[in-house]
Amino acid sequence: MRVLPSHAGTVRSFAVQNTSERRTAHRRYREIMVGGLRTACLSRQQLTSLMVGDCLAARGGRRRPKLVFASNGHAIALAATDSQFRRCFEDASLIHADGQPIVLASKFLTQHPIPERSATTDFIYDAARSALDHGLSFFLLGGREAVNARCSDALGKRYPGLQIAGRRNGYFKAEDEAAICDIVNASGADILWVGLGVPLEYEFCIRNRHRLNAGWIVTCGGCFNFVIGEYTRAPRWMQACALEWLYRLWREPRRLFWRYTITNPLATFALLTRTASIVVPRSAATTS
Repeated sequence: MRVLPSHAGTVRSFAVQNTSERRTAHRRYREIMVGGLRTACLSRQQLTSLMVGDCLAARGGRRRPKLVFASNGHAIALAATDSQFRRCFEDASLIHADGQPIVLASKFLTQHPIPERSATTDFIYDAARSALDHGLSFFLLGGREAVNARCSDALGKRYPGLQIAGRRNGYFKAEDEAAICDIVNASGADILWVGLGVPLEYEFCIRNRHRLNAGWIVTCGGCFNFVIGEYTRAPRWMQACALEWLYRLWREPRRLFWRYTITNPLATFALLTRTASIVVPRSAATTS
């Protein structure tokens, strides 16, 4: 397969939903390699519009689900050292810039920078607003039972009328996965949020993508904990400077010290050596 420079390289089409007229306009987006992962050059608004168009088009089983994975320092470090985990990302339909270091690396090291960070902890609210506007529904999978239930309640209170088609905690065995997929499908949910932690949530999505009917299957890590306020975000200036990891380390040193000690150097090396305005094209048929 031939490698193309990014100015001629991978560009995918997507549908942007017009709220007032409900009309579809075709646009295209670019993907670049950041830290070894093919990452979409999309703003939060573009990502949300893509979600709406895909989920409406997928209703009635007309399209296979799209796997939407989050790229951050932890994911990049694991992908650089674990071939099985890296293959999960290679099978993703779309990878978005969950971490600010990904955005900064694209700005300094490529010709086509990612417009902005689309942190999952922000995107879930963008998605909820658009879901409310377009009649799309959520299924929340993951977290402790109390966290999952509170997250469902919090989203419902923040966005009255938002359809939470179903929810389930993240504590189950592998042999339960088929039954869980049946529950998700029976709910009719358009967007499945999978918060099982890394790498379990990615592996779950890959194993079960052909069992599920949701338009989008989105990995979301500890997002439910952020929604209910159990975890807190860093100040905005720290987020902009790619220092949110330092804030989280300060808040949760026991849980995160060894993770960041191991993953930060690996992620930094991957960002410096495996970021480029060159991508390997693949057929649009592989994105669904």
